[in-house]
Amino acid sequence: MIHGYAWVSTDGQSVEMQRDQLTAAGAAEVFREVASGAKTNRPALARAIRQLDAGDVLLVSRLDRLARSTRDLLDILAQISERGAAFRSIAEA
Repeated sequence: MIHGYAWVSTDGQSVEMQRDQLTAAGAAEVFREVASGAKTNRPALARAIRQLDAGDVLLVSRLDRLARSTRDLLDILAQISERGAAFRSIAEA
């Protein structure tokens, strides 16, 4: 199953464009988050990762919609891998 994750960092932004991209790319469900990039606690991301089963894919529109730093990205990718799932970004191969 493909799970999408859409994240914006301010209330003035909308996750709708990301949601549309993710569903067009095959995401069966999209977890949406509005949270500051400075926050490390992102409940929707945690829920998305908990939903992953072996063989599932977590899909984002761009890498910067998942993580704000390389360290953050590596930590998240490790969590996804521990669940036996894969990760994919629409914009980056």
